[in-house]
Amino acid sequence: MNNTPTISPITFRKVLGEFATGVTVMTTMDQQGHRVGMTVSSFNALSLTPPLILWSIDKNTGCFEAFNNCDFFAVHVLSEEQADISSRFASKGIDKFSGIDCEMSPNQTPLLTEYCARLECQIEHRYEGGDHIIIVGRVVHMDHQQRNPLLFHQGRYASIEAFAAAN
Repeated sequence: MNNTPTISPITFRKVLGEFATGVTVMTTMDQQGHRVGMTVSSFNALSLTPPLILWSIDKNTGCFEAFNNCDFFAVHVLSEEQADISSRFASKGIDKFSGIDCEMSPNQTPLLTEYCARLECQIEHRYEGGDHIIIVGRVVHMDHQQRNPLLFHQGRYASIEAFAAAN
């Protein structure tokens, strides 16, 4: 007999929205050589030695196959000036890279040139996680720029200054 209470996905998402996060864009190449990217808030540090990060991707996301089959990907921690980039990479049915400065890494991973922090990663592990796959990446190169990060809280974007002033 299962005594676990039923938790509504909508309520669960609302409760999780109380946790302020940074905003990232993940990029990779698909099997056909097309640039792929998506906005992600489920990004975390995992280990310092070796340098590992993790994030998760919904199995029903349009670019799931690209990230589930890639060997390399990049994490771009967005700056507070990049809410439009976050919205663009969260959209469907558009060329997300159109008009955005981008370069290619030696591992053929698309790299945005504007960011707070950027980590290039090689796939270390993939784990089942309900309706998501948890991706663990080993950081092979990283860089940062002196910018304030973009935050996401209660379903909307925020800056450090606005978040501090509200609290």
